[in-house]
Amino acid sequence: MASWAVFVAQAPELAARVRSALDANKHKTLATVRRDGAPRISGVETTFAGDDLWSGSMWQARKAQDLLRDPRYALHSATIDPGDDPASWPGEAKLSGVVETVTDLDRFAAVIPDGSPDSMHLFRLDLHEVVHTGLSPAIDKLVIELWRPDTAVRRFER
Repeated sequence: MASWAVFVAQAPELAARVRSALDANKHKTLATVRRDGAPRISGVETTFAGDDLWSGSMWQARKAQDLLRDPRYALHSATIDPGDDPASWPGEAKLSGVVETVTDLDRFAAVIPDGSPDSMHLFRLDLHEVVHTGLSPAIDKLVIELWRPDTAVRRFER
């Protein structure tokens, strides 16, 4: 697994596109694994703090319970319709990996100064795979870029 900082160091241009897609909207979709192994999707917000990507959750929410039991996740940026101006579309980002549950008060306060591990959950997202889907400069093909730790970015056009 890799931190956001490792991703930025290994694939800075792709990381910038992914961050732009994540920052385009406040809400994203998070997939977790239910107790019975079925997938669960939930709305979620993320934030960048320090060299990491973070997500929080209301205390004992189902998605938090899922992550506490099984730290695997998949995160998808908001789906935005390119509409009449596809050249300005930030694309879509998909990230997967595992979360680290943060309960240390100092680390918690550094990310969420007005929060507390007694009232909410905080997760640091480690990355196993990152994908960005965008458009070619001619706006005639989808461009899919895939990064995994310690490997070169792979690019596909469709």
